[in-house]
Amino acid sequence: MEAAAGAPCAPAPPPPPPPPPLPAGPHAGLLPANLSATPSAANCSAAAGTYIYQDSIALPWKVLLVLVLALITLATTLSNAFVIATVSRTRKLHTPANYLIASLAVTDLLVSILVMPISTVYTVSGRWTLGQVVCDLWLSSDITCCTASIMHLCVIALDRYWAITDAVGYSAKRTPRRAALMIALVWGFSISISLPPFFWRQGQAGDCLVNTDHVLYTVYSTVGAFYLPTLLLIALYGRIYVEARSRILKQSPRRPGKRLTRAQLLTDSPGSTSSVTSVNSRPPDAAPSESGSPVYANQVKVRISDALLEKKKLMAARERKATKTLGVILGAFIVCWLPFFIISLVMPICKEACWFHMAIFDFFNWLGYLNSLINPIIYTMSNEDFKQAFHKLIHLKCTS
Repeated sequence: MEAAAGAPCAPAPPPPPPPPPLPAGPHAGLLPANLSATPSAANCSAAAGTYIYQDSIALPWKVLLVLVLALITLATTLSNAFVIATVSRTRKLHTPANYLIASLAVTDLLVSILVMPISTVYTVSGRWTLGQVVCDLWLSSDITCCTASIMHLCVIALDRYWAITDAVGYSAKRTPRRAALMIALVWGFSISISLPPFFWRQGQAGDCLVNTDHVLYTVYSTVGAFYLPTLLLIALYGRIYVEARSRILKQSPRRPGKRLTRAQLLTDSPGSTSSVTSVNSRPPDAAPSESGSPVYANQVKVRISDALLEKKKLMAARERKATKTLGVILGAFIVCWLPFFIISLVMPICKEACWFHMAIFDFFNWLGYLNSLINPIIYTMSNEDFKQAFHKLIHLKCTS
């Protein structure tokens, strides 16, 4: 806290205490070197106690901050709850792929219920007043649920990668039991990330944080929970993009140097057994229909090919949309979590050589939580089956 205007610092103050610890994020509360507003402020406040930047925020701004964070928390809760309800009430969505999405929604729902409300209080007040037991439970929930949310993105990408690159073979293996096994592995790994901090005290009086004196744990948790999953997501989505792009190109038949008529384009598509140059050509084997008008064989074949081409166009459109969705998912994930995990890894290592303001860390922490709100929006809005079921569920709620 900065000294009052016109009031000089106390003469010869004692050495400043260790800097205030960072509140717990998804994996490690940091123990940075100097997080006060300015170095002089830290020195002047040394006798008075640890500097807490929230004390310098006016009450109206604190109220506004509470409202914003509460709105984010409520929106995260409702959006993920609707995804879970939509999957459970719509039989058409009872597929292994959608079970993984529903499990992601459950994880993000737990983040909004167990983590974000307490984090709101801690972020606004800057002080921990709920005791050590609640601190331990909150930290374990924070680390486990946020890690599980990230790992769910990996298994969803892995499931789609197998479905695209080995469509025939993987269709037989893509069962609810396999989806349940993938979900169990996600939670098992997430718990393994959150367990080690229980072997040492989380923080000191007035704080609730993971003790980052254990640099090896910090590296293990950040690399295992973010950096490796990020590399995996980039590799998987890169392969998925290439495969989807090749399918789109294959489903767009072209003949360079020659303009094709509609009939030629239709009959050149895979599945056509004839080659016609005009819809109105008249073959010798015309047969009368029930109405008395002749039905030509090439007309029937063109109509069949027309249906095949429309199906191919629809599949290509879905592939394009899925490819764009992958880019949005990966981009949102990196934007939300990368800043926090850079700080989480760098600050405990560089210590006094680094300086970072607490408010910026809190912002990055909540930016990571925001990913739990973005996930259900992206996955549902990019899936037509989800959107139809979602609108149907809302309609039922409104009419009941």
